[in-house]
Amino acid sequence: MRPRTSVSASIRSGLRHALAFGLQAVTALFALCAFAAVANAAGSSVAALRLTQAVDEANLVSTGSTPRFALSKYDQGAVPDSLPIAHMFLQLQRAPEQEQALESLIKELQDPHSSNYHKWLSADGLGQRFGPASADIATVVQWLSSHGLQVNQVHKSGLTIDVSGTAGQVRDTFHTEIHRYNINGKEHIANASDPKIPAALAAVVTGVTSLNDFMPKPQLVKAKRDFTFNCTTGCGGFDGLVQYDEAPPDFATIYNVNPLYKAGITGKGQTVVVLEDTDILSKDVRTFRTAFGLYPKYSGTFDQIHPGGTAEGCSDPGVVVNGAEGEAAIDAEWAGAVAPDATVKLASCADTNVQFGAFIAAINLLDEAPPGSMSLSYGSCEADIGPGPNGNGFINSLWQQAASEGVAVFVSAGDGAAAACDDFDTALYAVSGIAANGLGSTPYNVSTGGTDFLDTFEGTNSTYWSASNSKSGGSALSYVPEMPWDDSCASSILATNFGYPGVTGGVSFCNTTTGANFLNIVGGGGAPSFVYPKPYWQVDVPGNPNDGSRDLPDVSLFASNAFWFHAILFCMSDPTNGGTTCDYSVPADAFNNSAGGTSFTAPQYASIQALINQKAGGPQGNPAPIFYDLARAEFRSDSKLSSCNASKGNQVSSTCIFHDVTAGNNNVPCYGTNDCFDPLGGAGYGVLSTSDKHLRVAYPTQSGWDFATGLGSVNVTNLVKSWP
Repeated sequence: MRPRTSVSASIRSGLRHALAFGLQAVTALFALCAFAAVANAAGSSVAALRLTQAVDEANLVSTGSTPRFALSKYDQGAVPDSLPIAHMFLQLQRAPEQEQALESLIKELQDPHSSNYHKWLSADGLGQRFGPASADIATVVQWLSSHGLQVNQVHKSGLTIDVSGTAGQVRDTFHTEIHRYNINGKEHIANASDPKIPAALAAVVTGVTSLNDFMPKPQLVKAKRDFTFNCTTGCGGFDGLVQYDEAPPDFATIYNVNPLYKAGITGKGQTVVVLEDTDILSKDVRTFRTAFGLYPKYSGTFDQIHPGGTAEGCSDPGVVVNGAEGEAAIDAEWAGAVAPDATVKLASCADTNVQFGAFIAAINLLDEAPPGSMSLSYGSCEADIGPGPNGNGFINSLWQQAASEGVAVFVSAGDGAAAACDDFDTALYAVSGIAANGLGSTPYNVSTGGTDFLDTFEGTNSTYWSASNSKSGGSALSYVPEMPWDDSCASSILATNFGYPGVTGGVSFCNTTTGANFLNIVGGGGAPSFVYPKPYWQVDVPGNPNDGSRDLPDVSLFASNAFWFHAILFCMSDPTNGGTTCDYSVPADAFNNSAGGTSFTAPQYASIQALINQKAGGPQGNPAPIFYDLARAEFRSDSKLSSCNASKGNQVSSTCIFHDVTAGNNNVPCYGTNDCFDPLGGAGYGVLSTSDKHLRVAYPTQSGWDFATGLGSVNVTNLVKSWP
């Protein structure tokens, strides 16, 4: 129980500020009652008061930014003032000394030598110890209410206020109009100028996280028909090869999970959550688990939840016809495929016209019932999220809250190689330069990248795959050599296959008639963050550059979309979203239910974390520091690096934790002058490069960590057994 004095003091302080605004007493009363209710949930902060000046609506400062696609050439004019704008998140910030104290505590939570080791915070505890002062929150609530906005709730961290209103109220409050934009035939809404807030609030308020409907994008790529997009001859020597897809039994063989199963480490008692903005057909999960021997052998369960319910902004989205159902099916199925006895929950909320439903699900879940691990398989580059603390800062505070509560968060590195600001689904080449997925570039989550198998290029399929499947659908014989996932002409492996070897092979191949068939930017994500500095746990890791930046990805797993005749199987049978029956004995069904993308690697790692949590006896928080500690020990030994080289395939050492990927790159073609080396000066295509004047491929593999695959893939049994 909290003493009444904390809330009543906040009310008294808020009343004083309300009177300063010149509001009618009844308006102040309603706003303060609303704040009192959310303050009871958020906890009373011990922070010092920082909002001490009267709010002057004539003295404004810019906060946030205008979306880069909100251009005059697309502008269709302002939306009606009456248009509802639902569940905007107003982001607040801690005082610098609070932020430093929380960062220090989170580090101690992972330090076995600290008295705070694994003493995870609750959401209430986070808000009470590290949130803004309750009186400051009351002042902000009063200001919002004074403009007619509805304050739905203050989330327990004290940093996020859920607000709804109309476009007219948004204009009145944040001094920006919401306009409609027609971009390539698609209608969008967005703020037409940078939002502004009173300068008197700037010490606490950073701004609105989103005033647009440019939502994050699922990170999956459906399987390609064959090696050169339906080629039948002249396919570089690969005409008519068989496609060997990865099913759960193959994953268990390739990444050495089976010894854990034999030891009873199956994820029992653990919960894995996948964050979505749609529901799925639950029967697809049962079909998938049955087809690959997971059910009824194991007791893992699956459920769909909507954290908080409509009272907290989470409406059941149902099965949404937006292309996300396939993504959600992948996540739900593979989150339980590696830890088959774990409880898997799909947490989904409906999108609003300015808010991503998966964010609503995540923040409500962390306030209510944090799981051991969770994954997000969507992407949006840092520039699109917003360069200021209101956009990327919300993502940072979300995963920071997770880390403080002991939750391991895994986020896809992206499917557009190092060009995360370009659309990997449609772009033939990058034009926006090097960029990282901002949903996973914080220091409080693990970024999961993607690899491809090297055996098709080397002509060794029969060495690694049997000619027929087992009863549970497996055919892999051992670990398979890996390279970065890259479908484009800039891939050094693909260029070499067509007779263009060496560092310049990719740019040469892209400017040939054959190479033009491979103009795309599809590949495993990896790039430096332009927002976050390098976290302490990424320093001094062999291969990781001294660039001062948080670098992505951290780890990888197989993620190809059949480009080299390997993809990953899943089940999505809903015909309204393009699904087909999941009869894997029928080639067409198997092909239609196969895909690639770092969409797979995020839930797979969340499932691996369930095994770790079971073995360790509880939640482990952000696992990134331990991943890197284990990698330092392995990568600092030349003999280990050599014996753990992923190119060794079935000859790789059985003692490795990480498979160090050293063949190939994740480079893609580009055009223009943004991080693009073009030797033809605009007469052809260039390749993504860290220099426009010299070829510095973005990015090659190397010994140790690299931007193409991070620390590489993992031997799951060795990872779990080595966990401190």
